[in-house]
Amino acid sequence: MFLTSQFKTSLRKNLQLSKLLPQLLLIILFCYIIYFFTKNTQINLAARNLNFGFDFLNTNSGFDVQFSLIQYDGSSSYFRSYLVGLLNTLLVSFFGIIFATILGFIVGISRLSPNWIVNKLSLIYVELFRNLPLLLQIFFWYFVVIRSLPSTEKSMVILDILIINLQGFYIPKFIFSNFIYIFYGLFLALLATIAVKYYATKVFYESGKIIPVFKIFLLLIIVLPIIFSFIGDVSLLVEYPKLVKNFGIFNYVGGVKLVPEFLALLFSLSLYTSAFIAENVRAGILAISKGQKEASKSLGFNNPQTLKLIVIPQALRVIIPPTTNQYLNLTKNSSLAAAIGYPDLAGVFAGTALSQTGKAIEIIFMVMMTYLTMSLIISSILNWYNKKIAIVER
Repeated sequence: MFLTSQFKTSLRKNLQLSKLLPQLLLIILFCYIIYFFTKNTQINLAARNLNFGFDFLNTNSGFDVQFSLIQYDGSSSYFRSYLVGLLNTLLVSFFGIIFATILGFIVGISRLSPNWIVNKLSLIYVELFRNLPLLLQIFFWYFVVIRSLPSTEKSMVILDILIINLQGFYIPKFIFSNFIYIFYGLFLALLATIAVKYYATKVFYESGKIIPVFKIFLLLIIVLPIIFSFIGDVSLLVEYPKLVKNFGIFNYVGGVKLVPEFLALLFSLSLYTSAFIAENVRAGILAISKGQKEASKSLGFNNPQTLKLIVIPQALRVIIPPTTNQYLNLTKNSSLAAAIGYPDLAGVFAGTALSQTGKAIEIIFMVMMTYLTMSLIISSILNWYNKKIAIVER
């Protein structure tokens, strides 16, 4: 009996050791690989008289950027050029995600429409944009569509608000004084909407009454900032683009200019990604059983109410995980902007700054960590939301 117990103990220790040994060997191998590449990098840097460090970020960049959300010129530092590229990447990624989501949901729902024309047009949309290479679509929008727009002196003027020409799109610029009061109004409108949403959900589950939360939100987001603007004596100056002629060349000055590279990249990223999101939406809706829809009709819900209150909330659990991947792909695909000269992070910092400084390791490391951070933030937010709407089992 004693020998049997001792044998079992010894066997248990051997099993634990057999499980730990491969993991230990893997850790040792991983550490050796890091050591090998680190040592190899040090030897190569020393052979080329190069030093590792980030001191170059404080030196003048010596190059200009055609489109920037912050003040920048050739005397600015390399770190500021990094910020310029980062903000431009965030700008096109943010609006690309918004437009791709809206288009994806519309097309995805249209794919299930009983209307034959709407259904087939949605199918053509998905198959067209999903199966064409993204880089080719970027070239199409930039070289074929935008480059065929009229010259500056023959610009298309729409309602004196939008000016379209070969140089880009021009819109009026709104200059506020005491803008902080408008921000207070927007923030209060957001808090009020959250309270109304909570109350509307409670009323719906208790009595079945539907409170139009979105309409209330639109009303609050318009009315409250106006009220706060009167309280804070906010003034508004509208700066319109003006056509001027310098040295025989026509150009618009003033207002807000959307450069053609930004527009081409935004259109292509939004349309390309929306085709994949549309299929995710269609798959999520089809995952909901017909019994759910039939039960909602028996309760007197019409088709829009069934879609909004029954189908979409359940389908989101299926839609969000693959859509998260598409958001990440859109953010990373924005690095293709270098093909048409849009000054994103990869083009400005990993392109121009790298070629001027020769700091390949430092710059590539910063760019890689930046894209990794953006991807982790996006996935964390969507994973949190997906967990929030998940069905909780009792």
